[in-house]
Amino acid sequence: MKDLFGKAMYDFQTHNSPENLITETSISEEDEMSVEYLFRSYDEMPKIEQKALQMASGKVLDVGCGAGSHGLTLQNDRNLEVTAIDISEKAIETCQLRGLKNTYVKNILDFEGEKFDTILLLMNGTGIFGKLKNCNNYLSKLKSLLNPGGQILIDSSDIIYMFDEDEDGGKWIPSEKEYYGELVFSISYKGEKEEPFDWLYLDYNTLQNAAIANGLKCELVLEGEHYDYLAKLSI
Repeated sequence: MKDLFGKAMYDFQTHNSPENLITETSISEEDEMSVEYLFRSYDEMPKIEQKALQMASGKVLDVGCGAGSHGLTLQNDRNLEVTAIDISEKAIETCQLRGLKNTYVKNILDFEGEKFDTILLLMNGTGIFGKLKNCNNYLSKLKSLLNPGGQILIDSSDIIYMFDEDEDGGKWIPSEKEYYGELVFSISYKGEKEEPFDWLYLDYNTLQNAAIANGLKCELVLEGEHYDYLAKLSI
């Protein structure tokens, strides 16, 4: 990986002429994303993210922390003990420059040795699962990191709305796709292109079924304005 997402965050933090990220998926055209969006304050966050941060308690693990905005809110405004992990080295360097105390370049599947009261996976937290078949692996890992009475707060979107409807109101979904929420993502930044990667959007019912299969209770906490939702998983 060239870590272009991380480079963009690091450039923004260090005032090194940041540019917009260009994102594209297997079912959508190129789109520009402002890096500044990843540095938003609590007041600038969508309601789903605000709700998750309100619900966070105890010892917190922020998975796929990005620029660290969620962790910083909890650490600085709520005085919670936050551990933040991301597979991007530059993202973690950015978090450190912003004052996040406990940060590690880590894949969640390789993380061990600690347990948490709250595990956060926000900004389409199911994305890191990559494909539907990987859900059990990730959910079982997350469950193993929970303290008794702990919670996993995770958000995603049902992207069925992105597919065309036929005349009788059914959705036309390419048959070669195992599950319609499995996308391939591409990112470009400052003329460089990242290797494409798998990214998963999970509808709530599918997440709920996967949670139950892994001995987890799944509750719908909040629905957003655009097919998105926040869920709470607990043992």
